[in-house]
Amino acid sequence: MPMPQERIYTSEDYWNLPEGQRAELIDGKLYAMAPPNRIHQELLIELSTTIHNYIKKNDGSCKIYPAPFAVNLNADDKIWVEPDISVICDKDKLSERGCKGAPDWIIEIVSPGSPKNDYTIKLFKYRTAGVREYWIVNPMKKAVQAYVFEGEEDSDLFSFDDEIPVYIFDGLTIKISDLL
Repeated sequence: MPMPQERIYTSEDYWNLPEGQRAELIDGKLYAMAPPNRIHQELLIELSTTIHNYIKKNDGSCKIYPAPFAVNLNADDKIWVEPDISVICDKDKLSERGCKGAPDWIIEIVSPGSPKNDYTIKLFKYRTAGVREYWIVNPMKKAVQAYVFEGEEDSDLFSFDDEIPVYIFDGLTIKISDLL
């Protein structure tokens, strides 16, 4: 839900939020971020660990960053988001402040207050910014909507009991129910 506002916010406003306050900047609007619940955090750590272990085992060069981690999506100071999980394979995109440009893979874990942002606003922004793969993990529905934006675009809906193939990594599949 957007924070009440009378003006257009900038990256300067985003970086000068009061200590402990989290928000995302999307096209001049600041969207407040509520603290995540227990299942959200459990999914975050299990997915991050699974992906990290796969990258390490395969001597991969990609890096994984769980939230909070700032992503300047278009590297133009108009959009600063904090995806739940960002996988970045181009180290030139990494800076002291986070990621400048689109990560290769983003995972958002739906919170009760964020479905609209994850399924509409962020879906569009991630797709147009050049994210290669985007997963929306919905613990309330025990479902994962997986999008591939490279080549012939594709989208599939999976249950937590399905083996979900990871497009950007050959041979990696994730079964969410095995992580919980």
